Amino acid sequence: MKNIRNFCVIAHIDHGKSTLSDRLLEFTKTISERDMQNQALDDMDLERERGITIKSHAIQMYYDHTDGEKYTFNLIDTPGHVDFSYEVSRSLAACEGALLLVDASQGIQAQTISNLYLAIDNDLEIIPVLNKVDMESASVEEVSDQVIDLIGCSPDEIVLASGKTGLGVEDIMKAIVERIPAPSGDTEAPLQALVFDSVFNSYRGVIAYFRILNGVMNKGDKVRFFNTGKDYDADEIGVLRLKQEPQKQLRAGDVGYIITGIKDSKEIKVGDTITHADRPCAEGIQGFEDVKPMVFAGIFPIENEDYEDLRDSLEKLQLNDASLTFEPETSVALGFGFRCGFLGMLHLEIIQERLSREFDMEVITTIPNVTYFAKTNKKGAEKFMVKTPADMPDASILDYVEEPFIIAQIITKPDYIGQIMKLALDKRGILTKQIYLTTTRVELTFEMPLAEIVFDFYDKLKSLTRGYASFDYSPLNYQQSDLVKLDIKLNGDNVDALSALVHRQKAEAFGRKICKRLRELLPRQQFKIAIQAAVGAKVIARETISALRKDVTAKCYGGDITRKRKLLEKQKKGKKKMRQIGSVEVPQKAFIQVLKLDE
Repeated sequence: MKNIRNFCVIAHIDHGKSTLSDRLLEFTKTISERDMQNQALDDMDLERERGITIKSHAIQMYYDHTDGEKYTFNLIDTPGHVDFSYEVSRSLAACEGALLLVDASQGIQAQTISNLYLAIDNDLEIIPVLNKVDMESASVEEVSDQVIDLIGCSPDEIVLASGKTGLGVEDIMKAIVERIPAPSGDTEAPLQALVFDSVFNSYRGVIAYFRILNGVMNKGDKVRFFNTGKDYDADEIGVLRLKQEPQKQLRAGDVGYIITGIKDSKEIKVGDTITHADRPCAEGIQGFEDVKPMVFAGIFPIENEDYEDLRDSLEKLQLNDASLTFEPETSVALGFGFRCGFLGMLHLEIIQERLSREFDMEVITTIPNVTYFAKTNKKGAEKFMVKTPADMPDASILDYVEEPFIIAQIITKPDYIGQIMKLALDKRGILTKQIYLTTTRVELTFEMPLAEIVFDFYDKLKSLTRGYASFDYSPLNYQQSDLVKLDIKLNGDNVDALSALVHRQKAEAFGRKICKRLRELLPRQQFKIAIQAAVGAKVIARETISALRKDVTAKCYGGDITRKRKLLEKQKKGKKKMRQIGSVEVPQKAFIQVLKLDE
């Protein structure tokens, strides 16, 4: 056990985490030159294109140290994006140390700090690494000072490296051996193993990745998942090299995989504890929680007959991504579809993209919203969850609504403080903290409603600060708010897919925006179309699409004016009748465009 080192890499998006991991794999000859490709640990095309890690990975490497000893390194990769922070926390719990990777040209960013706090909470040994030091724009001394201020290390503890050229890789290896402690664990104690990830294989079922804290696991053992309480046979156990390598036995300190033939991904939960069925451990490993979706949106097939195909596609995606939740939903305008829960907007985008690429499913996504809690003023009424605007009770019986709030951390240059404050205040944010990390970097902390950042907050923040701001958030609590249900009506009929829950102060502006957009997008009819935004019975915005009109007076040349009037009156009556019996069809294309409201 003394020659095992378990560590992870924590970094902000695009600070070179995957590239540096590639160099470590090359240096330890874990991957042959023939098999080597950029971002070797990212197996999805989507991860490579966007340069982000969506799914965390683990790989074992062997390193011959200068002291003549051979060490086993278990690198547990972590996703960088804020949406996947629970996965990051479980990966950190499986390690003893972390490489804190900071881009020498960009400095410390918001997610670096939030992941660093998670690592410190888990008592990990931190090795600071400055990456991309070979770039012309690198300011090594300035960023080193930021790192020293942040974690209180000495300048000679910082390792200078370049993921591109491989500079400093050997120094990192030495630092891992010398500074990260070997795992401590008791091989005689009952088995206790932490599940930090799971993947689905269509032939073998769900494969769980784990780290053994105490005890020994043998092939063929009867194991129990502590939090679900179910027992299985360990059909195959092994270590994670580039491919899975089966083993007879794994001991405390080891990182490996287990195949039990489970076909349903919901039965294995990230953060669960594996123990023996005949000699279980007294308690599970701390920190387990069910992942709760934060953002909800309706996903509908463009053609109604694709409904079953969409269900199959979502079920297959759920096998690989247990944090995706969905339930059937119907809409008058869009037909049959699903109400899906996501960890955040990036997660929603990725699911949409994967549906399109992997399953060839083009879908319509309704306006994303968050979950609220409402209470009616009826006697003995309980609080209940509101997932869609349709669940919202009538204003006459509504007592109050609670919405989720978050703590938002923004790190930026001092030049942009004014613009960021204005943006956050427009989004109902309250400034709670302002700290200067260095003379050129300031950290702003806001409390704000999650619903306000769901749409376009991140994009606006990036464009206001020319890309210099980084953003991270964590859930805070539910607070009472003055929310109203905004209905969109076409000729008096509600279009349920466009309903939204908005703050009373913003309802009018939001309603005007949607009405204006619909007026541009809806095709004209033979009759007049009234587009209205209403809160309850009160109409707060209106646009009108005028009717296509045939010139019925063309045949009247000369003669008395009453002849023309008579024809126009007759036409007017016909239009009125047509308006009463005519229905307005909203084309699918118009839906897609309206929902891209803020672009």
